[in-house]
Amino acid sequence: MRFEVPQFIEIEDKIIGPLTWKQFVYIAGGGGILLVLYLTTKSFIILVTFGLPIGALAFALAFHRVNNRPFSIFLEAFFTHFTSTRLYIWQKDRKQTVVLKTTEEETANSSLAYTKKGSISKLADRLEHHSQNTSS
Repeated sequence: MRFEVPQFIEIEDKIIGPLTWKQFVYIAGGGGILLVLYLTTKSFIILVTFGLPIGALAFALAFHRVNNRPFSIFLEAFFTHFTSTRLYIWQKDRKQTVVLKTTEEETANSSLAYTKKGSISKLADRLEHHSQNTSS
């Protein structure tokens, strides 16, 4: 039996004219907000002051893509980056330690630490020294 493999599964269907459902919702939502703003204020200056950013945001959400991804994902990442807490601390001489575990008995008794500045031969020497100390 031959089966057809779906092609272009990432392309959304055009629902309303040349617009997808998401694009229609963004444009209709922005237009609705602009209509409510105009009917409540009836001032051209306020409509232009608040309406242009709202219309631009609705248009960007509907049609603009950043790095071939929807603008809504870019906005989400933007707000997450600026609202999340982060702390970056740089220390010049910070030693990173790796704990090596060989057997369950040895890990119960003690663990062996190896700093990144050492070499593989030093690690082998430490393993031999550690195994000799724990076996006696």
